[in-house]
Amino acid sequence: MNKNFFFSVRVYYEDTDAGGVVYNANYVKFLERARTEWLRAHGVEQHGLLEKGFGFVVVSMQVDFKRSARLDDQLLVSCSISDVRASSAIFHQDITDSDGNVYVRATTKIASVDLNRKRPTGIPPEIKEVFLSECD
Repeated sequence: MNKNFFFSVRVYYEDTDAGGVVYNANYVKFLERARTEWLRAHGVEQHGLLEKGFGFVVVSMQVDFKRSARLDDQLLVSCSISDVRASSAIFHQDITDSDGNVYVRATTKIASVDLNRKRPTGIPPEIKEVFLSECD
């Protein structure tokens, strides 16, 4: 079973620099959107977490830029989870086109935090169960 989740992104003018190429920081936004939609597809809504004083933060990110996307390109952002710990998880993500050309490869470590105490906390059991069930 393929555990990859795919989120489609169209490159808009606002995503590009003066040369019509995607500005590097915007790839990080595409990756964030895909992780958020991955959570949503698995029944985890961000606003519900916030109401409980809980959230995920990015602890580290390794981003390898392979090629440049341009205005109007249609991209696919993949998202899979590879490691789950008590209060953190690691996502692997690629940004590709429909032909499989890789634009970006990224590994992102997220941590769960108690937003009220501003401290790390364990991943809630119901979310951890989802993470573990989708782990490669």
